[in-house]
Amino acid sequence: MADPDDNRHPRGRAFLDGLNRARAWAGRVNRTDSVVEAARSARKVAPGELPILEVSSNPTRNSDRIARLIGEAGSAQPTALRELGLTAVQLWQALIARRPAVSAPSEYVTILFTDLVGFSTWALRAGDDKVLTLLRQVNAATTDIVGRRNGRVVKSLGDGVMAVFVDGADAIEAAHEAGLAVSAITIDGYRPQLRAGLHTGKPRRDGDDYLGVDVNIAARVADAASGGEVLATSSTLDVTDADKYIKRRRRFRAKGAPKDLIVYSVVPKYDSGL
Repeated sequence: MADPDDNRHPRGRAFLDGLNRARAWAGRVNRTDSVVEAARSARKVAPGELPILEVSSNPTRNSDRIARLIGEAGSAQPTALRELGLTAVQLWQALIARRPAVSAPSEYVTILFTDLVGFSTWALRAGDDKVLTLLRQVNAATTDIVGRRNGRVVKSLGDGVMAVFVDGADAIEAAHEAGLAVSAITIDGYRPQLRAGLHTGKPRRDGDDYLGVDVNIAARVADAASGGEVLATSSTLDVTDADKYIKRRRRFRAKGAPKDLIVYSVVPKYDSGL
């Protein structure tokens, strides 16, 4: 008995013929002048500015790069899908632009870096599926806590994040809470340990990113932390009520960091029962 799904069977051939006709119809509609113009008109009235498409431009935002790829893909012949894709990018950029600026009027921000201690060694044994499951849970927990503490995740760094806060106290408490949340995650018997480093300064803002010496200092401080530990520089404690924390000064030396940098291991006092 012939298989109906076989394209040699009459029903199979009819299905393929119908599929090909549908594809051809969709292709024609996608390139129909009136449909393309309708999609283009929608983009013109959408909030925000038209994405930068010039090949000579050097886009710094990922959304600008995506817009340019969409533009180049449809440069031979305009299509409705091209216009709708550009509209989606435009709406996204408009939404991002409406977010309140992270920087305070003084331009000071507290920078947080986190990562997992011993993650690479475990990942080599665990396999891709378990690694991806762990990273999704760790990043979800950290991102949620950063947001609730009025911070913003600037970028994911694989097994950690970089985030910024206007308020130094929010940053310390977010770092500590993220460590506790991550330590509660278990993947096949493995319990990850998060470490965190904080530094307050005036980094240079580049689009949604931050650059400069202050960013490098925060990263170096995070590298010096142990599993479950939050390290903060004196500049971060200076912008908080230091009496709210148990502080222990740590010896600290790192390439690219000032020799006189003072670093403390900090724990909010409400966790000590005091």
